[in-house]
Amino acid sequence: MLNYPNGRPYHINGDKQALKKQVKTKKTDYSNRGMTLESDLNLTNEQYLIAKKAVIHKKPIPIQVVNVSYPKRSAAKITEAYYQKASTTDYNGIYKGFYLDFEAKETKNKTSFPLKNFHEHQILHMRACMEQDGICFIIIRFSTLNRVFLLPFDKLDLWWKNQKEALGKKSIPLKSIIEEAHEIFYGLSPRLPYLDAIDKIIKSKKT
Repeated sequence: MLNYPNGRPYHINGDKQALKKQVKTKKTDYSNRGMTLESDLNLTNEQYLIAKKAVIHKKPIPIQVVNVSYPKRSAAKITEAYYQKASTTDYNGIYKGFYLDFEAKETKNKTSFPLKNFHEHQILHMRACMEQDGICFIIIRFSTLNRVFLLPFDKLDLWWKNQKEALGKKSIPLKSIIEEAHEIFYGLSPRLPYLDAIDKIIKSKKT
C-alpha cells in the first residue's frame, strides 16, 4: 500500500478520472499562457544578449530599504521600503549603435488601451530621450487577445497630447493600434522578436 508523506493511505479508486484530467491539462499547457509580458521580455533580452545582438536590461526600481527581517539565516526579507524617486521607463539599452528606451504594459481590455496606464513623468522622459535621437516606444500586450504590439513613442505622444483636449480620447482604440503599431508574434528564440520592428524604425530614420 502507498502512503502520503503524512502517513495517510493513498487510494486510487475514484481518482482515475481526476488523474486523467490532470495529465491532459499538463500535456496541453505548453504555450505562453500564464507568462507575463515582463517575463517574456526578460527572456527575450537574455536571448538577444547571448546572441550578441543587443544589450537591453530592465531598469532597477529606485527604492530605499528601511527595514529587513531575517526569517532564515540564509534569507533576508524586505518588510519596509520607499521609492526614492519616480521611476521612468521599464527597459533601456543599445542596439546597432542606437539607444533604446521603452515601457511595457499589459491590459485585459479587448477594445482599447487606457492612457491612464502612463504617468506624466514617463512621457516627459521619453520625449527627452527622443530629443537626443534615441528610439523610444512602448510594448503593449492585450492579454485576453494574446496580441502584442510595439507602438513608436511619437504615435503615443500624439494620443497623450490629444487626450487633454475637450474631445480627446482617454484611450487608444485597438483599431488605431493595429494601424499605427507593429504587431509582434511569439517565437522560440527570441521569444518576442521586437527588434524586427526596431529595424523598420531605424530604416525610416535613415531615409
